[in-house]
Amino acid sequence: MLTVDYDRLGLRPGDRLLDLGCGFGRHAFEGLRRGASVVACDMSQDELVQVASMFSAMAAEGDVPPGAMAATTRGDATCLPFDDAAFDCVIASEVLEHIPDDSAAIAELARVLRPGGTLAVTVPAWLAERLCWALSDEYYAPKAVGGHVRIYTENRLRSLVRGAGLDAGEVHRAHALHTPYWWLRCAVGPTDDDATLVRAYHSMLVWDIERAPKVTRWAERLANPLLGKSLVLYAHKPAAAPAHPEAGARRVAARQVATPDHSATPSPEEDLTVAVS
Repeated sequence: MLTVDYDRLGLRPGDRLLDLGCGFGRHAFEGLRRGASVVACDMSQDELVQVASMFSAMAAEGDVPPGAMAATTRGDATCLPFDDAAFDCVIASEVLEHIPDDSAAIAELARVLRPGGTLAVTVPAWLAERLCWALSDEYYAPKAVGGHVRIYTENRLRSLVRGAGLDAGEVHRAHALHTPYWWLRCAVGPTDDDATLVRAYHSMLVWDIERAPKVTRWAERLANPLLGKSLVLYAHKPAAAPAHPEAGARRVAARQVATPDHSATPSPEEDLTVAVS
């Protein structure tokens, strides 16, 4: 289930893609299928191990185009272990709402994006998120380590990316069918997986993801502008963007948290160095 629209992202075969906060890798896998050289970056070593295993499985099944490469790296969004302008495209999906210093994270994403490149950021949409917070104290940060620390409006997100020197562009909303599911979960308690309505709705979502019937696709498309669970913003780095003055010191600090066994540190002079085989 993808949140980012790859046509809007403009990813092409051979492009260098960073999937920041990759989780279990859904956006990284799609980038690899499209022939990109992908780095999946996250703070969770367990998730990165699973992503690396999936990269290898995709190659074994013949799902990786010739020349495409992939790697995993453990890193902090506010201090990334990559050189300036290392990537043609960057995805940060459902990440910023977890980071106390989101300005530092966006500044790092802008730094590692090449001039002329595209950043896709997704965050929980305001209406869906606001009601979740109202329904359950357990849902957000005060009660959950690693939870959501803020709610974004479109204007707030645009202002954030502009502050990093990027041009804020097109927006859309996604996953409207998932919004009532999270409202139900928050109403009964977000850790209660056994509530009857929650289980029934979850089964419907799994069926929809697996089958993608036209009726639900059209229904979600119509509902997305109001009820979309995720807000997606595409931002572009100006072609004449200056280099970040603190890039060198930041790279040295960031490499201290890189994962030795599954790391790749692309630079402007060389492509990704870890091939999927």
